[in-house]
Amino acid sequence: MLLAQRASRPPASLPLPSQRRLFFVAAGLLIAGETIFWTVLAAVQTNSGVADLDGPVHDGLVASRNPLATAILAAVTTVTSPLWMTVIGCAVALAWAVFKREVWRPALLVGAMAATFAVSTLVKHDVGRSRPAASGFMLGPDDALSFPSGHTFGAGVFLCVLSYLLLAARGTRTGKRTTSVLGFAAAAAGTLVVAFSRLYLGYHWLTDVLASMGLALAVTGAVILADGLRAAAAPSAEPPTAAGPSEPDAHRLGDHHRRG
Repeated sequence: MLLAQRASRPPASLPLPSQRRLFFVAAGLLIAGETIFWTVLAAVQTNSGVADLDGPVHDGLVASRNPLATAILAAVTTVTSPLWMTVIGCAVALAWAVFKREVWRPALLVGAMAATFAVSTLVKHDVGRSRPAASGFMLGPDDALSFPSGHTFGAGVFLCVLSYLLLAARGTRTGKRTTSVLGFAAAAAGTLVVAFSRLYLGYHWLTDVLASMGLALAVTGAVILADGLRAAAAPSAEPPTAAGPSEPDAHRLGDHHRRG
C-alpha cells in the first residue's frame, strides 16, 4: 500500500535554473556519446583514424601481461559480464524499490540496463565485427561478435546511471557539485577498468571499448533527460497556505474581543 502511494506521488518540481542545468547535462552527454560512437564506427568501417591503433594496442597489452594483473582483471571481467550486470542491476533495483518504497528510479535503472542489452545486441549484429585472434584469449574461447564491448557498455551504464540516481535521491541534483563530480568520476574510473580488462585479456579491440563508452554516455544522458522531464512536470511540493484575515480585519477582531 505504501509502495503504491509512493509510486503515484510525483517528485517535487525542480527550480527552473536547476531544470535547465539538468537538461544541459543530459543534452551534453547525449551529443558527446553519439559523437564518440559514430566517429569510432566510421573509423572501424574505413580502417582509418583511431582504428589504426587497434593492432598496436592489442599486441602491446598481450606482450605486457603478468600473473597478478591477469588474476585481477580476470575477476573484473567475470563480475562485469552482461549476464552478471543484468542480475546485479535487477537486484539493486529490487532492493531499492523494497527498502526505499520507490518505483520510479529503480525502474529507470532496469530500463537503462534493458536498453543497453538491446542496443548492444543490435549493433553487434549490424556491424558484424570479429574479435582479435583467439590465441590471445586468456579466459577461454568466445565466438561472440566484437563491436561494441558488452562488458564495457553494461558496466558504464550501470555505474553512471546508478551514480546519477543516488545523487538525485540524496537531493544533490540541485547542489553540491563536488559530490556529483566525485560520484561520476568514480563511475568513469570503474568503466575504464572494465574496458582495460577487455583489452588486456585479448577479447576486444581499442575501438570496441571506445564505442561502448560513447554509447554508455548516451544512455546515461537519456536517463537524466527522462528524470528531468518527469521532475519538471511534477507539481510544486509546497502546499498552498490557507488565506488568513487581512490586517485591518485582524485589528477589528482584536478590538471586538477587547470590548467583549
